[in-house]
Amino acid sequence: MPQLPQDIIDRLTQMERRIQALSTAVNTRPALNEISDGALTVKLPNGTAVLRVGKWDEEPEKSEYGVALRRQTGELAMALFNGTGTSTSKQVLRLYDSYGHEVFSDDIVAGGLSRPWLAMLPPQDVVQTRWPQTTSTTWATIARSHNPVWQPRLRLMMETRVSAGATGEVKVLIDGATQFGGVTSAGTVFDVTDRVVPDITSRFGTTVKIEVQARVIGTGTVYAKPMLMHGTQS
Repeated sequence: MPQLPQDIIDRLTQMERRIQALSTAVNTRPALNEISDGALTVKLPNGTAVLRVGKWDEEPEKSEYGVALRRQTGELAMALFNGTGTSTSKQVLRLYDSYGHEVFSDDIVAGGLSRPWLAMLPPQDVVQTRWPQTTSTTWATIARSHNPVWQPRLRLMMETRVSAGATGEVKVLIDGATQFGGVTSAGTVFDVTDRVVPDITSRFGTTVKIEVQARVIGTGTVYAKPMLMHGTQS
């Protein structure tokens, strides 16, 4: 076999190295995150930044640090920064829907919830003769509501009354079958916090029926008026 000149062998070796380098470059994806100016940014292959964590202002005297999370389509989903604050500024936590509406935020002035505004029960009638009532000696539904299940537990507080000389009982049913709390003697306050449904995972977002039932023991009238009802955590 004829011997090749040394320079040809060297050139072939160099070409092989270059081909390997080109192959590696072609098959290597660009970095999807970068750290610049004290902030970590995670980007999609198309360049859209979906996460930013760290320093927000370029001015040293401000140096606000925060977090922003975007959907893969670019819309802001969560933010924890003011944009004009400093490293000691309180920051509002905000959640956004896909159209940019602020659907949740906390109150950094006094604490608690800023948005959404939650419905509150208006003042109720205190004249018992105008309350839901019954003269039945068997369990009768005197009040009913339908509510979506968002939280695992429910608190229901209700005032109950009975006409002079009479006795009676009040109870609450969920979906017409499951008793919520115990049976309360009419004339006392019903105040129960308990599970709304046995399994919130399968019932989340569905509608639950809540009924107030009452009965008279003997003769007379039993009255009941819900005064407070709200969902709560486990």
